[in-house]
Amino acid sequence: MRVLFLSQRVPFPPDRGDKITTWHMIERMSRAHEVHCVAFAHDDTDFAAAAHLTECGIPTTPIRHDERRKKLLSLPLLATRKPLTLGVYGSRSLQAEVDRLAATSDLVYAFSSSMGAFFLPHPRLPRVMHIAELDSDKWTQYAKRQRFPMSWVYRREGRTLLEFERRLAPLANRNVLCTPLEERLFQERIPNARSLVLRNGVDLDRFHPAADGGEPGHLVFTGVMNYYPNVEGCEFFVREVLPLVRREHPDVRLSIVGSHPTPAVSRLGREPGVRVTGFVEDTGVWLRRASIAVAPLRIARGIQNKVLEAMATALPVVGTSAATQGVAAEDGRDYLVRDDARSIAEAVAGLVDDPERARALGLRARAFVEEHYDWEVALAPLDELLETCYKEGPASP
Repeated sequence: MRVLFLSQRVPFPPDRGDKITTWHMIERMSRAHEVHCVAFAHDDTDFAAAAHLTECGIPTTPIRHDERRKKLLSLPLLATRKPLTLGVYGSRSLQAEVDRLAATSDLVYAFSSSMGAFFLPHPRLPRVMHIAELDSDKWTQYAKRQRFPMSWVYRREGRTLLEFERRLAPLANRNVLCTPLEERLFQERIPNARSLVLRNGVDLDRFHPAADGGEPGHLVFTGVMNYYPNVEGCEFFVREVLPLVRREHPDVRLSIVGSHPTPAVSRLGREPGVRVTGFVEDTGVWLRRASIAVAPLRIARGIQNKVLEAMATALPVVGTSAATQGVAAEDGRDYLVRDDARSIAEAVAGLVDDPERARALGLRARAFVEEHYDWEVALAPLDELLETCYKEGPASP
């Protein structure tokens, strides 16, 4: 089968949430099918990554994307009913490439609703819409954390994008979500579209336990640090949680590990006990140096790779309900779920006080992801999904 795969970013290297998922998906697809990827290239490294994928047998066409410029050009859409997302990720060049390749493709697989817009001119093809997270819901969550005028902008984006998702989803043979919670929200809001759950996984070889158990009192947070939920979560932890922990344990320190730290994140590095690393070659190294992982996100949907990666490293994880809701584990057995600042601080301090309990929690976490979140297990249904959609032919809304 010839699969045309559409992605917001070149799916390599797997060093951030969406690229981790898309890389494993195209690698899995390419075992049995011819995959041609068309993706936005956000910088020169994306062009190099596209060339690498092509050399490895997955032809990848990168389309240059200047996100800052596209955001500015999209502002007039505020006077319309069109979501800003479709302006930011609209591209005649990418559409032309999709139109060219669609003529020789058997199926198109779009990762994110904004990429699904590009398959609309091709109703003859079976189509799969992979909704990594329900973006309309994400923007609505953003609105609740912002002041006017951004609260109005985000609320509008949530509303207009949901209208677009309601038009797009019924045109796909299947809509793919990564957690049962996401699918339930999807079915409540778009009940006339077919959906299924395809979980994320974690690289169990790359993220493995440390031989020495990590450094006592060393907390770690990992993630791309210009992504608003990560920024907001780290600010909350550093301002409201960490001082409570350090009141009892002055030597406790936090490493915020991830690329593109915003000025607000960089300023957190001036706080006592906080280090902001910026880009690192391998987040697994930093996870293995730590003894506790924190995931204090208050805005989240889908599966948080940072939680899976920490669990795979056999780190005890203290996370919020929002951060852990996509991982079907058990509070108290596989990780600790706490939501307010004092409860999070008490959970972290308790693990610092009792290293044996922390180690046991981390080992149970590793065993859990080995059983449920190995990529080979998580993506096993993908083969049947492609075959089923191909046999069905074009979707009938």
